[in-house]
Amino acid sequence: MRTTMRAAVCVGAGGPEVLELREVPVPAVRPGWSLVRVCGAGLNRSELRTRQGHSPSVVFPRVLGIECVGVVAESTSPLVAAGTTVAVVMGELGRAFDGGYAEYALVPNALLMPVTSTLPWEVLAALPETYLTAQGSLDTFGLIPRDSGRLLIRGGTSSVGMAAASIASGHGIETAATTRQHSKVDALTAAGVDHVLVDEGESLEGRVHAIWPEGPDFVLDLIGARTALSSLQLVRRGGTVCVTGSLSGWLIHEFEPIAMIPSGTKLTSFHSDDLKGSAGAPVLQRIVDEIQAGAYRPNVDRVFGLDEIVEAHQYMEDNQATGKVVVIP
Repeated sequence: MRTTMRAAVCVGAGGPEVLELREVPVPAVRPGWSLVRVCGAGLNRSELRTRQGHSPSVVFPRVLGIECVGVVAESTSPLVAAGTTVAVVMGELGRAFDGGYAEYALVPNALLMPVTSTLPWEVLAALPETYLTAQGSLDTFGLIPRDSGRLLIRGGTSSVGMAAASIASGHGIETAATTRQHSKVDALTAAGVDHVLVDEGESLEGRVHAIWPEGPDFVLDLIGARTALSSLQLVRRGGTVCVTGSLSGWLIHEFEPIAMIPSGTKLTSFHSDDLKGSAGAPVLQRIVDEIQAGAYRPNVDRVFGLDEIVEAHQYMEDNQATGKVVVIP
């Protein structure tokens, strides 16, 4: 067993350059925790915000990465043996303790999600946080296995938006999605989106109602606070808006529910932390099985090596990705 490993250590708040590739000790296993050999880690915008200094609870230096996939190297779990393929997501991974930007990660046993997969590591690594969030959001609507309805995704070219579009399309759900960039229209179409709406500042309502006069049945809002109220006006009366993303911030200022939520219309949310550990394992297995069966394809935008972590964060910060960015140690 190796005693040292490579890890991308965030040494302080700042630009991508604060991520330094270092040789550090492999974490020692302790009761209640198991060591995972990391074979891939998806990048997330929450890690970008943490690196920028917007997560006051995170103490630097820290190995970031709120998700990873790999193989259990040493186990203290009675339920998950060494050699098992696992995914790990959320639960303060990469925040309160070191995360997935490394060759090994020491994680609480409660976060281990065993999975049976024949997918390449870069594909499996793109699934846990993004696809669990997308699937959880769609399940909040009750869309699947209903397999019908009209879905609008706001923030369609985010990794979760692309995942939701893929899953919904794979189940025959008519889907529209917004993007601010003409260059990303083809990617949304390839993901199965039926109606791509380029958001150039003009009223979205008229263009949505040109497609669906009564409005969509469901709006998955990945932009968040800035657009949640307008999403309530876009959705058909009695429809549902699910706010899952926070690309525009966390708070809706001067929110008056009775005045701002149309009668009978529902406003809900989904938090990916709800599907960590054992709660998420069967959902992730379902996602893996559907991809392996060809029901839909995963959206991997670009794969970086661990030694390219600075470039990977710059790529993410510049909003160049359409889909998931993955790092392979």
